[in-house]
Amino acid sequence: MAILFATSHRMTISLPCTPGPSKGTAAMEAVLCLSIVTSLSGTLDQGCGTLRDGGFVPSNGTLASLISPSLFDQMLKHRDDAACPAKGFYTYDAFVAAAAAFRGFATTGDADTRKREVAAFLAQTSHETTGGWATAPDGPFAWGYCYLQEQGDPNDYCEPSSKYPCAAGKEYYGRGPFQISYNYNYGSAGEAIGVDLLSHPELVTTDAVISFKTAIWFWMTPQSPRPSCHEVLVGKWTPSDADRSAGRVPGYGTVTNLINGGLECGKGSDDTGEDRIGFYKRYCDILDVSYGDHLDCYKQKPF
Repeated sequence: MAILFATSHRMTISLPCTPGPSKGTAAMEAVLCLSIVTSLSGTLDQGCGTLRDGGFVPSNGTLASLISPSLFDQMLKHRDDAACPAKGFYTYDAFVAAAAAFRGFATTGDADTRKREVAAFLAQTSHETTGGWATAPDGPFAWGYCYLQEQGDPNDYCEPSSKYPCAAGKEYYGRGPFQISYNYNYGSAGEAIGVDLLSHPELVTTDAVISFKTAIWFWMTPQSPRPSCHEVLVGKWTPSDADRSAGRVPGYGTVTNLINGGLECGKGSDDTGEDRIGFYKRYCDILDVSYGDHLDCYKQKPF
């Protein structure tokens, strides 16, 4: 038997099912293996899990099975501090709900791989939203997710685009965990998650689930010929000879390169790079997982 779903993420999913043990008249569980072809990347993803009460649960668990509410609070310890503009916005429930919309996020690979992906994602986004300083209580890396949007007096980040035209009166400055900016990024992200962010970019700072979804979309989506951050962290990217000659190899440093390599990579050690690494190490320590290799991009050429 095959079950076909069309999702808001523009995927077609075919699930060859083998019935599992019955759990009563109101519940069903089946062992599944699935193939997903995404229109965003054109790639084939496969895996197994269970269909339980109408939802697919990967065999290696969910984000919620990896990180508890108390652990989330420990990692983002001061996000709800009175001094943080994002106080009360970035909730654990919103993070888990958003993650569930992206198959493979924090569910790919063994336990250590999954922990490193969560640590890396939260580290990079914490750097983008940090409210910390050198002598901050509990250290500078306990202040991630303090800010909701770009500070100062940002411009409207509106670029000419026939596909993603700017809406009248709307501005596309940095918002959310990855500080998504420019109309074409709001358009692409909104298209992927099924929300009109071109017309309503403010949703990234008023709806926490949408906010986290824009960040995870950025994390999961490759921009050919560049891999996605997810692919680099979980071992699904094989660097080419050109990548290796440019110093780009699997590791946290290449994730930084994908995010902001043009400004930060190939220039030696600096405070920005150390800040990204500091958050990552703190989160890995909390999750009790090793850091892996190649944490910086100081000697990498930008993509």
